[in-house]
Amino acid sequence: MIKTTLIALLCLAILTIAGTGLWAWQGLQTLEKPQAVEEPVLFDVPKGTSFGSVVRRMESRGLVPDSFWMRVHGRIFPEKARVKAGEYEFLAGMTPLEMLAQMNRGDTKTWTIQFIEGWQFSDLRTALTDHPRLEAVTADWSDDRIMKELGDPGEHPEGRFFPDTYRFESKDTDLDLLRRAFERMNSVLAEEWDNRSENLPYKSAYEALIMASIVEKETGAAFERDQVAGVFVRRLRKGMRLQTDPTVIYGMGDKYDGRIGRSDLRTATAYNTYTINGLPPTPIALAGREAIHATLHPADGDALYFVAKGDGTHQFSRTLEEHQKAVRAYQMKRRSDYRSSPAPAKEAQSE
Repeated sequence: MIKTTLIALLCLAILTIAGTGLWAWQGLQTLEKPQAVEEPVLFDVPKGTSFGSVVRRMESRGLVPDSFWMRVHGRIFPEKARVKAGEYEFLAGMTPLEMLAQMNRGDTKTWTIQFIEGWQFSDLRTALTDHPRLEAVTADWSDDRIMKELGDPGEHPEGRFFPDTYRFESKDTDLDLLRRAFERMNSVLAEEWDNRSENLPYKSAYEALIMASIVEKETGAAFERDQVAGVFVRRLRKGMRLQTDPTVIYGMGDKYDGRIGRSDLRTATAYNTYTINGLPPTPIALAGREAIHATLHPADGDALYFVAKGDGTHQFSRTLEEHQKAVRAYQMKRRSDYRSSPAPAKEAQSE
């Protein structure tokens, strides 16, 4: 009788253990099943948040069916339960374990912002302020305060930031991106300056940056940059004024309405290279590496003038007589499809 009872109790214990094991196995298996997420979900993990709090929030967001099993998984594999702070993007079809692995790696969601060659600093600031995922801490700051925060107090901000596409996380601010672009420009400019051609008419890397910004604004055709730079270098060497329209436009500021008149060319400003000798006091736009490189490696030649042809490229001339002839050909009788920048690749191929 006792023996029979013991056997019965043993069988019950085995069944209980087996049932518990099956129950646990089935529970943990739910973590390997994709969740019913129809579109990407952004999930934020604040700094210092506990693992338990994270999984409970996942359950409330419908990202895990039962946070209990995620906590059990964390007890079994504690190294996988170490989640990093940040904002994450969970995609449709992901399992809770895949989400956990993403947070364990710290694979946070990133966004991008692009600073375009030829932009002015005001354009850059507008792009930062308008980006919906970026905290704009400098929105009400003056340009002077920004430069002070970047460690260059009293300096003009124009052209001091490198145009590129930048990735950032939700914890980043507009000041963080400004600092990255500022430091990147300093690095690129120093590198290009150290590898410059000999006998250039620039007293400093900053003067080269000023020239690069003019080259950037003068042509969108990559193959012309060193030719444009060559013209300006030769004019500087001869003591000729640069006489470049983009500097006039920059000096006009808000008065510019898309047109330049003869009176504008004669109106003296600190930037009007029709009225001042040498370079303007600061860059007039963001210059990319290619424009900086061309400025520091100008093409050889004897051209002293150039005029827009209307297809995004320019006609280069040695003498004033040749230049005036080119102006009559390309400017006095502008083509119906006149453009100041090159045609897109596909369009250009069809012409």
